[in-house]
Amino acid sequence: MSSPNDWVYTEKVKEHFMQPKNILMDEENYKADGKGVVGNIKCGDQMMMAIKVDQAKGIIADCKWKTYGCASAIASTSVLSEMVKGMTLEQAYHLSPKDVAKELGNLPEHKIHCSVLGDKALRAAINDYYVWHGMADKVQKEAARIVCQCMNITDHEIEDAVLEGARTFYELQERTKIGTVCGQCKDEATHMVETFIKKHFEK
Repeated sequence: MSSPNDWVYTEKVKEHFMQPKNILMDEENYKADGKGVVGNIKCGDQMMMAIKVDQAKGIIADCKWKTYGCASAIASTSVLSEMVKGMTLEQAYHLSPKDVAKELGNLPEHKIHCSVLGDKALRAAINDYYVWHGMADKVQKEAARIVCQCMNITDHEIEDAVLEGARTFYELQERTKIGTVCGQCKDEATHMVETFIKKHFEK
């Protein structure tokens, strides 16, 4: 059994978990320019991010959030909300979970997926801002592509499985049932697993 002192996170993760920054306490009165909600509260993880934009400068002036999630999700979103202040919308949109983990001094590999919620909610908030401010042409849609036709598994689902711990095709198969009918997608899916591992975990 681990002792109470066995903290597997960095001090910066601990700081942002114990004293998270920019939590949205009064949603009703917060005049957001864009909001994004991702996840599903029934599954235990849901994230909402709200941004205010300095339209004259084209930068994020403020960022608030609230979540139902674990310590890693809270810490990741807290530090992300600090990172984006002063960034242009374009810069903030392209922040990655790897950038967030680096800012925190790293996260345990099995917790990297927790930083994805804030990342996705931020992009949704930025797209929401574009829609409501007459710039729908700037909305960036991340269209999913079906990799396994038999089971209707997309590249997004493969990426999520890798973030949650899948490291081989067979581990991916356990999580998604990909390739359990005809198996023709095995080579492509295996390559995608390797690609997403490099994207999210290799420095």
